[in-house]
Amino acid sequence: GGDLDRLCSGVLISDSHVLTAAHCVVNRSNGTVYTPNMIQFLAGWGNEGASALGQAHQIFVHKSYKFSHTVSDELVSTDIAIIELLTPMNANGIRPFLFNRSPAIGQKISIISYVEKKLEPPLIKKKCKILTIKNRIIVSNCVVDFGASGAPIFTEINGELMIASIVSAKAKVNGEDVSLGVSLDGPLNELLDQLRKVSSTAQMEKLNTFIYN
Repeated sequence: GGDLDRLCSGVLISDSHVLTAAHCVVNRSNGTVYTPNMIQFLAGWGNEGASALGQAHQIFVHKSYKFSHTVSDELVSTDIAIIELLTPMNANGIRPFLFNRSPAIGQKISIISYVEKKLEPPLIKKKCKILTIKNRIIVSNCVVDFGASGAPIFTEINGELMIASIVSAKAKVNGEDVSLGVSLDGPLNELLDQLRKVSSTAQMEKLNTFIYN
């Protein structure tokens, strides 16, 4: 979404809400949040095109997030946003994912994301593992490309993919390429508190149904 040349990834967490990185919905030149009409969400976008298209209705960015070109713990740990869609997405078997809020060091993960700079971006799935969890950040040895911003970091439990984190940035730790993800424990709860203040009861009930089941 955003700039015409801008591609990010995201994940459906209810039939009307997309979880992504805050920096995906913020203008990089002045730090303001994009207007909803500038953001579209393509569900299940693969080689056959998208199976559904969603238009943003409201955008919620973590209240402590301040855009910066410098990666820091503070920046990554608040790099989270929820896009509320204008109409629910439930066509073609599209379904939201559940959360794994307590991933463990050493746990195997998958990052499913798009790759930027291609007309029809392929979905790329990378398998890797969690290296450390600190300062509300999950560090993994997944090497990610720019289109992976906002992509879900999944753990697999009994064959079911569950969201453990959202890709925020790539970095180097001790010479090794790593990806940095937002821990969903505190930051997601804080963002949901923001939504509660302004969202309709129906929207919050819908979100709670998916998140706390």
